[in-house]
Amino acid sequence: MPHLARLVTTIAAPLAFSGADDAPRLERRAGTRLLVQRGDTELIVQHLDEPGAGAETARFPAPWPRRYGHCAVSPAGDLAVFAGLHALQLLDRAGNVRWEVRHECWAGCAGHESFTEYADERDHRYVGSGSAGFSADGALVWAHVRGPLAVDRGRGADEWLVVAAQDGTVLARAATHTAAAGSEHIGHPDPGQMGLTIGEGQDGAPLRWGRWNGHTLAIDSFGDEDRVLLAVSPSGERLLTVTHDQDTVALHRVADGTVEAELSATALPPHPALETEEFASFEDDEAEAFFDYEGGFLDEDTVVVGTVESDEEFGTGRHWLVDAARMRPTDRLVYPFEVPGMPRALGDGTWYTTSATENALHLWTT
Repeated sequence: MPHLARLVTTIAAPLAFSGADDAPRLERRAGTRLLVQRGDTELIVQHLDEPGAGAETARFPAPWPRRYGHCAVSPAGDLAVFAGLHALQLLDRAGNVRWEVRHECWAGCAGHESFTEYADERDHRYVGSGSAGFSADGALVWAHVRGPLAVDRGRGADEWLVVAAQDGTVLARAATHTAAAGSEHIGHPDPGQMGLTIGEGQDGAPLRWGRWNGHTLAIDSFGDEDRVLLAVSPSGERLLTVTHDQDTVALHRVADGTVEAELSATALPPHPALETEEFASFEDDEAEAFFDYEGGFLDEDTVVVGTVESDEEFGTGRHWLVDAARMRPTDRLVYPFEVPGMPRALGDGTWYTTSATENALHLWTT
């Protein structure tokens, strides 16, 4: 049955809508929210201690345009790591490069000293890429790169690094045994654990779970190479995933990756528009819903997921509240005004959506 969402606040994006800017996003870190937006020339971070309150703003100059890599912000919002085609760079708010770790170029070339050397090369515009993420305490940077590192010799292969945020020392490294087109880090409350979801295009979606004990890096593979990691529960005990073909979301134990419960998209009711004359001729397989590659924990007991991509042909996309213990849909979320896009949960009882023009975020609660 429908469940009315309540608007908490609307937050303006620091960068106006532009083809050179990413949509803003919210991150919940250590009891506060960070508003993060990547432009082509800078990364902007705002501290939102209270929704709608005045915000302290940090601006990090970007070493390369956004299409050439990934970036992540420390929990305190005072450092940013940029994962590019050939190097990791950690910057402070003054724009100083604290350290750099160089690795094999994702484009497979000999390497570069700066972005200007490959800015006009087509081969570098459409290649795979890695990513990076900070540990919960900000002491570590986890980075997915194309090895070998600059200090090595050997053939290129995807690697996962654990790097000391303070000085860039590579503390541990291990092969992921993947061929990435892209990746994303999903943090865990324990600084010694991190999730890595890797996209290999049509070939699959390997999920890797890393554990660092201060001496060695152990990597587990969850989901038979076919699970996209969406979120970690607030307690850190469970993971939320969606299958590569988007037909099933599942709850896993962090301890060993075991699936505790699953929800098939076939359990969802058809889109209401399918009852109208306009869509009466649609076959059942044309009307099947599937889950988005977005979702998260509203709290420890409730998951928020969407079927926006599969619904777009019929009208406004739908968002769902799901009982996390049994992975059963409880309610469809409805909003006081039209909400485009997908829901992104923050784990504290709230989630946010992005406005149609990507110039604002709407923060919601139940």
